[in-house]
Amino acid sequence: MKDAPPVQSTVISGLIDADIHPRNPLRRDLAPHASAYWAEMFEYRSIDRLEMMSQPQSIGLNQHAKGPQANATPHDIARLHLDPQGIAAGILNVMSGAHAAYDPYLAAALCEATNRWLAADWLGQDSRLRAAALVPFLNPDAAVQEINRLAPDGRFVSVLTPLMGERPLGRREHWPIYRAMSEHGFALAVHPGSIYRHAPTQSGFLSYRVEEAALAPQAFASQVASLVAEGVFTEFPDLRVVLLESGISWLPALMWRMTKDWKGIRLEVPWIKEAPSDIITRHVRMSTQAADLPQDADQIARVLGQFDAANMLIHASDFPRPHATGPGLPDWLPAPLHAAVARDTARATFARLEGV
Repeated sequence: MKDAPPVQSTVISGLIDADIHPRNPLRRDLAPHASAYWAEMFEYRSIDRLEMMSQPQSIGLNQHAKGPQANATPHDIARLHLDPQGIAAGILNVMSGAHAAYDPYLAAALCEATNRWLAADWLGQDSRLRAAALVPFLNPDAAVQEINRLAPDGRFVSVLTPLMGERPLGRREHWPIYRAMSEHGFALAVHPGSIYRHAPTQSGFLSYRVEEAALAPQAFASQVASLVAEGVFTEFPDLRVVLLESGISWLPALMWRMTKDWKGIRLEVPWIKEAPSDIITRHVRMSTQAADLPQDADQIARVLGQFDAANMLIHASDFPRPHATGPGLPDWLPAPLHAAVARDTARATFARLEGV
């Protein structure tokens, strides 16, 4: 198995990168974009850089090979990544600890301040940058209010959530959020990370990072199954879900098994009118980095032939992590898929990418 290495020769015009990570904001970044009360509260609670325990920015895996601050500014991202690859649009995903705040009002304040910081200090500095909005999933009313506030700003194209939150993503309490997203054309981006309200596996807590990394596809499978079974895609037919850093090879097996089991017990989910595999194909997208694929080209082709790769894969570099240091598309991607994966599928998935 291997991460997808970059190819050195492929150049695609209009390249779209669905997963670029700016640094996490500090207290001094957020305070100017919060009310006086919350700016004081950030200081009172000693809130500084909001790292998720499951996605610590300070470890080597999350740092660029050229140094931990190589992505510190929009200029650096442009110089090191956008310019060399000819990227037409790059989507910023901030893996902030705001997702994990227990206080629903604090979570809402942190999310709004982070979005205002992104708009002012990042999106305003380079016209190629877009962003995923942070909203407090544990406070649906505030989340809807923030989505509505951001709707006129076309630079925000998706809503970001960590993979493992308080409850499965399909649950009804999240539906007001999805309704607002659908009304304004936002996609849902799901990124590895846990707020650790629960053990990361159904068997409990693990001992080592390698276990959690290897088993992340199980959590992705649980979330996809939840979205399908709860009827999210029936209720919101225009909603698209992008699985970032999820891997690829596990999804066909989920599609087959869920379709098989649905045929026998679909009486309990009458709102599902078609095979889950068809629903997943229409609504779910996966990022190219990091790919859990074999190294043999024939075997890779067989994996990609098990699902609609042209319409379900989206280019995502995972910059600034070390495996994102080379230009272009991953070298395992067959040439006939280049244009779709590099550009076309992202345009169809992120409805708010108009004008790119």
